[in-house]
Amino acid sequence: MLKKSTEGRQANFTTAAKKQVKKLEEMGLDKLPICIAKTQFSFTDDKNIVGAPTDFDIEIQDVRVSAGAGFIVVQTNIMVMPGLPKVPAANKMDIDNDGVITGLF
Repeated sequence: MLKKSTEGRQANFTTAAKKQVKKLEEMGLDKLPICIAKTQFSFTDDKNIVGAPTDFDIEIQDVRVSAGAGFIVVQTNIMVMPGLPKVPAANKMDIDNDGVITGLF
């Protein structure tokens, strides 16, 4: 599924990410398209390197399946947004005529 580049640049996988890739291969999910979660400022995983450099390695820290979307997500050193619930918390919040707020916690 994920192979070293023939041009000398490569994706370096953490030990945890390698285990995750092995599990996906065992489950037969290794042929799904891949989406890379990385900084929006660069093709690299380094937010300090902007644009489209041509000679870099990238470190993969996490690999998981996004089953509903039908692809594998490989994640670099970046914080991702959590999934949202089916019912937003705002649906349980209210403010009365006296300004008293309920449902925050």
